[in-house]
Amino acid sequence: MAISVVRLGTPRHPREGLRLGTVRRPPRGVPKAEFAERDFYDVWLPELSPSQKLVSFALESYDAKSWKTFERKYRAELKAPESARLLDLLAALSHQTDFSVGC
Repeated sequence: MAISVVRLGTPRHPREGLRLGTVRRPPRGVPKAEFAERDFYDVWLPELSPSQKLVSFALESYDAKSWKTFERKYRAELKAPESARLLDLLAALSHQTDFSVGC
């Protein structure tokens, strides 16, 4: 089944499945009850987002070399046990379910 990466707030496709939010912080000023109806996400998984320190680094990355450094560090963070278990779950679900990862 399909896994898609979408930007938060992007209109949903008619047959889109569950939308998972992999952002560190939820959208400001939006009540939690409205996240799904505003096309943000149905379930929030901040454990799969980069750390705040790494987000700050990415925002300051303007060249290919620093972006590669970000990618390497983010992949290392995703190897932490909590993240790795979630990724294993998502990999298993992807064989049975359509879902999107909102970032």
